[in-house]
Amino acid sequence: MPLSQRWFLRGAFLSSLLSSANAFYLPGAAPHDYHSGDTVRLLVNALTPMLAGSDGAKIKSMINYDYYHPKFHFCEPEDGPKSEPESLGSILFGDRIFNSPYNINMLQDNETCQLLCRQEVPADDAKFINERIREDYALNWLVDGLPAAEMKEDMKTHERFFDIGFNLGEDEGDYAEMPALNNHYDIVLEYHEPRPNVYRIVGVLVWPSSHGGDQTADYDCDILTEGPALILNEENTNVVRYTFRIIWTPSDTPWATRWDNYLHIFDPRIHWFSLINSVVIVVFLCIMVSMILLRTVSRDISRYNAIDLSEEVQEDWGWKLVHGEVFRTPPYAMVLSVLVGNGAQLSAMVGVTLVFALLGFLSPSNRGSLATVMMVCWTLFGSVGGYVSSRAYASMGGTNKRKNALLTALILPSIVFSVIFLLNLFLLAAGSSGAVPFGTMALIVLLWFGISAPLSALGSFYGSRHGAITHPVRVNPIPRQIPPVPWYLRPWASTLFAGILPFGAAFVELYFVMSSLFASKVYYAFGFLALTAFVVGLTTATVSILFTYFLLCAEEYRWHWRAFLTGGGSAFWLLAYGFFYWASRLSLGSFQGAFLYMGYLLLLALFDFLVTGTIGFLATYWAIRRLYGAIRVD
Repeated sequence: MPLSQRWFLRGAFLSSLLSSANAFYLPGAAPHDYHSGDTVRLLVNALTPMLAGSDGAKIKSMINYDYYHPKFHFCEPEDGPKSEPESLGSILFGDRIFNSPYNINMLQDNETCQLLCRQEVPADDAKFINERIREDYALNWLVDGLPAAEMKEDMKTHERFFDIGFNLGEDEGDYAEMPALNNHYDIVLEYHEPRPNVYRIVGVLVWPSSHGGDQTADYDCDILTEGPALILNEENTNVVRYTFRIIWTPSDTPWATRWDNYLHIFDPRIHWFSLINSVVIVVFLCIMVSMILLRTVSRDISRYNAIDLSEEVQEDWGWKLVHGEVFRTPPYAMVLSVLVGNGAQLSAMVGVTLVFALLGFLSPSNRGSLATVMMVCWTLFGSVGGYVSSRAYASMGGTNKRKNALLTALILPSIVFSVIFLLNLFLLAAGSSGAVPFGTMALIVLLWFGISAPLSALGSFYGSRHGAITHPVRVNPIPRQIPPVPWYLRPWASTLFAGILPFGAAFVELYFVMSSLFASKVYYAFGFLALTAFVVGLTTATVSILFTYFLLCAEEYRWHWRAFLTGGGSAFWLLAYGFFYWASRLSLGSFQGAFLYMGYLLLLALFDFLVTGTIGFLATYWAIRRLYGAIRVD
């Protein structure tokens, strides 16, 4: 069954459970029925850099531009551009949607060229447009919730698919020296007729072309496309004539499956390879950890419990030798508990977001829904972060509960907000539409201070009420001396070695995620992503337990920070992969683009470090309590 149809069926099933009404649809998921002659609105979105040309093409910019940026000189509506309502996530992801001057009516073709407008482009603005063409910028339109696309063919499977966005101009082949601006658009609208005289739009294709010559004359479309291309002169003022033609085409594609043409997988086997690779890794680790825990540890426990406690002299060895040290308060317990609390909040956010995605609530038709759900979940799960941080701090022997609650609620949001604010300044300086408006920034601060911080304080209060977790063994009053550990158990080595396996379980899927973030690609394989996230979490937990066991056998009892660092080791490999992705898929020629990419990459690595580090710490804490709770101690 096609992916979008599964989304639709899931939504319909949930609708039947949640409401007894005749019909129920998620926002943006209801079909719009048209009749012949009805007005069809064409909306314009921000211009984004795209991967164009050959397979070795690279992304050349990180900056989005408003469609009505004054230097582009696109045609505007008679009463001026008006912004469309957008969700919080849509704004954060860079959408800037406006109305357009295109006049489209259902099933009414324009067989001849329709003149949209004529615009004067000064020399400086012509240079700006030519630079954007060389950077492979794409125009993004929306019709009935569907993005305008160009039809392309998969060279391996020879399947045709819709590639979202279409070129601002051409800079290859004959236009390598001076690019050509596309100023004519053949707009092909595919429609489906579910009932007599009722029509639904199921596809939007745009064929852009460049026509030069006398821009003050009117010609037939066929003649226009046969003439020379429009080359903007960077020394004189240019006159640009924008024209378009509407073509309606019937289609057998029903409305429920209209997104299948857009959601094309170039090589479906790569997702299965990633998933099988991840499963093999986690099964191997689970078997290894099971062998250690069931054979080695069980044998040790039996041996320790067989010792006659009445003997005056008894000799401990291995991990039991440090039973009086493992629950000693670690250095910087406050910082560690704050990191664990924020990591738990992020983990809860990721888990619930993936559940919503699997249920079909985050389909591509709901623009910005992914980011919106993430922001809402992060805000509401402030209580989770406060509770986990408070209990972890108390369990590690901390006493300053108020300071812990304050730092848990403020430290991570302050760091993230500061980085985003700095990146936003760079976007504003570059004139990018991706800059978050002041009102949206104020809304985020309101969510932070008005909802998330109070919930975090409430969670800290209940965590303090529950108190510290009971430990199975006592802590010796005098800490024992720690012998030198092998080189592979040193912090830097164990962190990097342990991070390889979780990263290896996710690196294939990571490519698609980063392409979605930085190459304006639609990501929709949430089933693969959820399974990959589960495998990564399980791998992180088992690796952390395994390395901590090796550490305790070497009589190194300072495991708290080591467990967190071992669990978060995949973040360092993510950072390294980010540099590899930069070298292989990006060609950023400006300082602003490089700075933006590094800022976003560091934020991704930070979030991954907190989530996986928290998983490693909590899993290790659970394993150590079970381990030392199974032995007899005098």
